[in-house]
Amino acid sequence: MYDIRELDIYNMALNFSNDIWKICSKWDWFPKKTIGSQLVQSADSISANIACPV
Repeated sequence: MYDIRELDIYNMALNFSNDIWKICSKWDWFPKKTIGSQLVQSADSISANIACPV
């Protein structure tokens, strides 16, 4: 069995989603609410899909 945190691609995806969150959190309310929330959810799903493939 392996630890998911040892996978480079998982860590890259996790760092990517953290960077996207930091960027979007600085936006004004309307772009954050409309585009930002979708962008953050999409970025988060990359590492989630690597960690738990269906």
